[in-house]
Amino acid sequence: MDINARPNRRLRCAIYTRKSSEEGLDMEFNSLDAQREACEAYIASQRSEGWVATRERYDDGGFSGGTLERPSLKQILADIEDGLIDVVVVYKIDRLSRSLMDFSKLVEIFDRNGVTFVSVTQSFNTTTSMGRLTLNILLSFAQFEREVIGERIRDKVAASRKRGIWMGGYVPLGYDVQDRKLVVNDAEAASVRRIFERFVELGSATVLARELRRDGFRNKQDTLIDKGYLYRLLNNRVYRGEAVHKGKAYPGEHDSIIDEDLWDRAHSILQESPRKRANNSRARTPALLKGLIFSDTGAAMTPTSTKKGAKLYRYYVSMDVIRNRETGEETAPMRLAAGMVEDAVVTEVRRILQTPEVVTQVLAALKKEKGTVSEADAIAALHEFSALWARLFPVEQARIIQLLVRRVTVTAAGLEVDIRREGIAGVIREMVAPRRMEAAE
Repeated sequence: MDINARPNRRLRCAIYTRKSSEEGLDMEFNSLDAQREACEAYIASQRSEGWVATRERYDDGGFSGGTLERPSLKQILADIEDGLIDVVVVYKIDRLSRSLMDFSKLVEIFDRNGVTFVSVTQSFNTTTSMGRLTLNILLSFAQFEREVIGERIRDKVAASRKRGIWMGGYVPLGYDVQDRKLVVNDAEAASVRRIFERFVELGSATVLARELRRDGFRNKQDTLIDKGYLYRLLNNRVYRGEAVHKGKAYPGEHDSIIDEDLWDRAHSILQESPRKRANNSRARTPALLKGLIFSDTGAAMTPTSTKKGAKLYRYYVSMDVIRNRETGEETAPMRLAAGMVEDAVVTEVRRILQTPEVVTQVLAALKKEKGTVSEADAIAALHEFSALWARLFPVEQARIIQLLVRRVTVTAAGLEVDIRREGIAGVIREMVAPRRMEAAE
């Protein structure tokens, strides 16, 4: 034995395995185990060259080779960057990647860190030009195979859709899946019909979404719905018993939930411009100060509106003007823009609710109710009136103002707002309730 002979360098070999689907991974000996066994045998055959397998397992079960977003692949790249690996061993190169572009990125990382790549069933050496050519040819075929498989899957999905077959994925509210088919869930279907009917009544997805959130209505994923979800539901042709592929509808295997008449009525509203629907909603909203606002002569100021083009303008007009009464010298405006005067009243209400004497009065009234609302919640509601107010529907806002405001008088100097102080505690109690509900969610 030559005592001066240098021992072979120890090469740390990391085995990487991958399988696109999760099918069969729960078996005692699966595809990943078979790949690893073949790689371990190859490493054992190279023991004389100093090869030794690392203990860490880098297995990606259920991950496609068309992307680098795989947990074990990311881990092996991190270990390479940390200098913990000398050789990457795979059963076939397509286990590492099926994309030529992605593989070029991996080879660049390997080269930068002095790491060798080995496929146990495809002999080549990436350090030579011929080995790189062989690698590129093999990767080109792997990518081609992946693209052909993708085309076959897309063609199968298209053909199945045309036959009305449900192909999996997101299960719409109103249906369950049995034997890979959509079947009607009666309870959820009733909710879907009610949503369509209520949308036809209101004509506004915004108002309906707020109403459903207030009622705590949740979707199939158990989350409160928003306007975007509502639009998707209203436009989902699955409810008409149809299967849709690339914008084209075909008769489905499943039963419909929404009949043609209700669908057409809902979609005749959806076809209107959002601005027109918003104006219609505002036109149906009760005037915030109806019955509360008066001129300084004592005449009621009634809400009126006019349209110019698509825009709606709202006003409060004194009955003196409407009935052509003589009022003598005019000292106060007889016609006011509704939005301006309503904002001014809400601002004044907010200011009054935060005054120390009102806060003290509200806390005393709530205390008599024996803890229905805590002192901290009441103070928070008084100081966060603007945020709580914004969450209310217009109808609710009008009702709150009716409870809080006794009278609004329009004078030459401005607005005089008379508050119903005895009603403040009850209003705060009502406004705290939805606030608690949201905190719990």
